[in-house]
Amino acid sequence: MRNFKIILQYEGTRYQGWQRQVSTDNTIQGRLETLLTKMTGQAVQVHGAGRTDAGVHAMGQCANFHLETGMSCREILGYMNRYLPEDIGVISVEEMPERFHSRLNAVGKTYLYRVWNTEIPTVFDRRYVYICPAALDEQAMRRAADDLTGTHDFSAFTSARKSKKVARSMVRTIDTIEIKRVGKELQFIYKGDGFLYHMVRILTGTLLETGTGEKKPEDIKTIMDRGMREEAGMLVPAKGLTLVEVRYNDRSFYESKGKW
Repeated sequence: MRNFKIILQYEGTRYQGWQRQVSTDNTIQGRLETLLTKMTGQAVQVHGAGRTDAGVHAMGQCANFHLETGMSCREILGYMNRYLPEDIGVISVEEMPERFHSRLNAVGKTYLYRVWNTEIPTVFDRRYVYICPAALDEQAMRRAADDLTGTHDFSAFTSARKSKKVARSMVRTIDTIEIKRVGKELQFIYKGDGFLYHMVRILTGTLLETGTGEKKPEDIKTIMDRGMREEAGMLVPAKGLTLVEVRYNDRSFYESKGKW
């Protein structure tokens, strides 16, 4: 069995997220597995680096799958892009050591959340931005973002709940949160080792509420210490969120000779 790594883009607007579901085949993972099964006649399981929610987009999602095939990477790339719908595109295909896993070997991710900060409509970007016309104190948001960076328990910033049966760590490390203004658009760029369910969208909602004055920058540490979801900000819409990239160790997987 050969192990293939792909980098892909998709517009998540019309999909029910990444993960396959019993009730619908309208997921990114489902579409990929159906296509690869048709291509090879084999049952194929695609492993994604991250399970993006319904409506979330990706510029650099990573996935891998195992196949018995004589097709080259170039031939697989061409086949997939020929038959995938136009809102899913494969950027690259490469063969990896047998034990490479797109999720388990990932060391970091970058997400972008876009906010359209004016009442003037943005017709062509409306599927990719959250419209928030309120006046925002950008310096207050940046001070709050500084307190969110580092290694913390982010229990207050996720919709996931800890299970009594399964201990689930809510500790994550955020390396940087950059807030950039590009004309009328505010871009929130998050880089970290991983993110919890809805975490980026709740962090963004919390920062926006800090920008409007509903919260103060100094509230962030208290919210984290108390770990109560209801004290953090709103869950902003999925359409403003894009998975930009998935990062792996600099050490070459090819040089590892499959010892992962």
